[in-house]
Amino acid sequence: MDLFIYLFAALFSVLNPIGTVPIFVGLTQDDSNIERNRISLWTSINVFLILTISFFVGQYALSFFGISIDALRIAGGIVILNSGFSLLSGKISKKRGINKKVENDAQKRNDIALTPLAIPMLAGPGSISLLIAFYQEHHQPLEIFIAVLAILCTSIVIFVILKSAHYLSRFLGASGIVAISRIIGFIVIAIGIQYIVSSIINIIKGNLM
Repeated sequence: MDLFIYLFAALFSVLNPIGTVPIFVGLTQDDSNIERNRISLWTSINVFLILTISFFVGQYALSFFGISIDALRIAGGIVILNSGFSLLSGKISKKRGINKKVENDAQKRNDIALTPLAIPMLAGPGSISLLIAFYQEHHQPLEIFIAVLAILCTSIVIFVILKSAHYLSRFLGASGIVAISRIIGFIVIAIGIQYIVSSIINIIKGNLM
């Protein structure tokens, strides 16, 4: 249970679906409720598939490119730190992998569930590197089941949040969403620092042995 809570909380913080609410509202403002629900569902499904594939295949990518787990954790920690600082400073939309041109192009397409919503706005480098690093340390059958369950639950929460995005946007307002995102940003920064510190300690220990 502790492992599930840890990974679920880490994924939710790094993905930050609350921070995606204003962008989702903007991209779907002219859509019907049925279309919004469909986009929400397929976005969550795409996030689940992307994260699950990254979880299982990421280790082989590391081996192919000769990247150590500590190097990945440091790189992932830096990416996570950058996301956390962006959330903490309130620069959400500027750091979610979508600019004005991409937003305009997305509004002209029929389906935005895969891009830009699922990737890179939700399932980005931070969450992918987090899962790859997690697999390196937790690859027993029960741990793998717990990880997939955490990814599934995170995807379900994303669906619920996006499905309720227009309501949340009206209820919380822009200031409420920013306040929640800044709290999440602080947690994300702590996760990134922990990744970097633990990796540096492992490298130092490895050189001393």
